[in-house]
Amino acid sequence: MMTIADNAVLDLRKKNLRKVPDWVWERITLETLILAENELEEISEQIGQLKRLRTLDLGHNRLTNLPESLGELKELSDFLYLHDNKLTHIPSSIQRLQLLRYLNISENSISTFPESICNLSNLVELRATDNQLTTLPESLARLPRLRELHLRNNRLTTLPTAIGELSELRQLDLRANPLRSLPSAIAALPKLEKLDLRWVNSLPELNWFESLESRGCVIYR
Repeated sequence: MMTIADNAVLDLRKKNLRKVPDWVWERITLETLILAENELEEISEQIGQLKRLRTLDLGHNRLTNLPESLGELKELSDFLYLHDNKLTHIPSSIQRLQLLRYLNISENSISTFPESICNLSNLVELRATDNQLTTLPESLARLPRLRELHLRNNRLTTLPTAIGELSELRQLDLRANPLRSLPSAIAALPKLEKLDLRWVNSLPELNWFESLESRGCVIYR
């Protein structure tokens, strides 16, 4: 017999799906939908019907675009996994996911940081590793609850001064970026515990590193 919990979770990972079956969009009581590790190239606009979703995993597919109706999932609060696809942009409608706490857009082909992400005021962890980002916007400061920012293996040469306004930030991962400078505002981040600069060969030793380390922040370099 199917339980309430069974009705709330649908796990279709590793099913060799090229298309999401239409019956999935009829499961309007779903709270968790896992479509990871398939061969999906698109997601129907009908996903917007799943208004109770709290977790959505679309990772490890072949997606090049996402539907604007993603923004209709206003109960999406726990996780949104979009990593390891072929995305070049994120729909602006994502800014309507005001409850979202975890977002992973890593391992895509995104060259311009999506400004819409900066409106996700409840975001606690953002993973944007292994993309083609060259800059970050000053509007990053609009993420007041962000604790972890993972930017490994992009094309960043510096960061915006506004990063100093992320007062809850604990971890900042900048590994394998061609950094030439960093704003001294990072030194004022009151809760920063880990600054990862491994495989960064272009950044000189900065005089504020010592002050960060003296208050317990670990700098990997």
